[in-house]
Amino acid sequence: MRTLGNGGPVVSDLGLGCMGMSDLYGPADASESIATIHAALDAGITLLDTGDFYGMGHNELLIREALQGRSRDDVRISVKFGAQRDYDGNWLGYDGRPAAVKTSLAYTLRRLGTGHVDVYRIARVDPDVPIEETIGAIAEEVQKGHVRHIGLSEAGADTIRRAHAVHPIADVQLEYSLLSRGIERAILPACRELGIGITAYGVLSRGLLSGHWSKDREPAAGDFRAHSPRFSGDNLAHNLALVEALRALADAKGITVAQLAIAWVLAQGDDIVPLIGARRRERLAEALDALGVRLTAGELAGIEAAVPRDAAAGDRYAAPQMAMLDSER
Repeated sequence: MRTLGNGGPVVSDLGLGCMGMSDLYGPADASESIATIHAALDAGITLLDTGDFYGMGHNELLIREALQGRSRDDVRISVKFGAQRDYDGNWLGYDGRPAAVKTSLAYTLRRLGTGHVDVYRIARVDPDVPIEETIGAIAEEVQKGHVRHIGLSEAGADTIRRAHAVHPIADVQLEYSLLSRGIERAILPACRELGIGITAYGVLSRGLLSGHWSKDREPAAGDFRAHSPRFSGDNLAHNLALVEALRALADAKGITVAQLAIAWVLAQGDDIVPLIGARRRERLAEALDALGVRLTAGELAGIEAAVPRDAAAGDRYAAPQMAMLDSER
């Protein structure tokens, strides 16, 4: 178990990111998704991460169904809000106005069938609304008991400091993996200075570090990786060569590439909780086995040599999405 920040919730060493069960990675099987959530809970995972815009509410309803008959007190649910999308799933921006905070939360609580969420956060910082106003509105919901803790997502160091001055921030959700290490420069040090935890998503870099992706694989319909710079052309070939370098290290240790990548994130500090985006039970089992992997100083140095910081080719999102990241400014 790990604690999110100085005053945040105690959660399992790994969290389960549920986005892919409803959206953005192509078709998913609802029965297998629920079985995967059940398997995660049975294995001791207590943190479920979702967003109200994942499948336009579908993901929250899926989690509600999966939690039927189980104790709500045994689970910590982290929810992102604020993303604006149209019927076709196009991204229209983010809404951090206080009225949007309260409306989004009310709908989330109804869909989840619960009286509170454990961590509530805007998915991306709204550039048109001072972060103090957004956090202040969530803080009012903390006072009402509808939210237990406040988080942020893809926020830069300055924004984190401003938000934390309004209300203690439990954690910041950020992409962090061997191929995405930008937070190490300013964001991670700021969080550690303030006593704020990190929930790391994309620890397998959207599947690149899973060890299961190949240059000939065609993304399914609705899979955003078809438009991701890191999965395109020469970038993909370069990134898969990095994966093969990691595979040699993983093979020498008798583990998979995915397990090596997850273990590396776990080794970066007890204040970091990786979110595993497993959609199927076999992928979940593979990820859980990473908890037993201990990397020596020599092995960590070997990983660093194989995949140094900034080694990845291509941005982690297409240009329009990169422009929405306060963490990249």
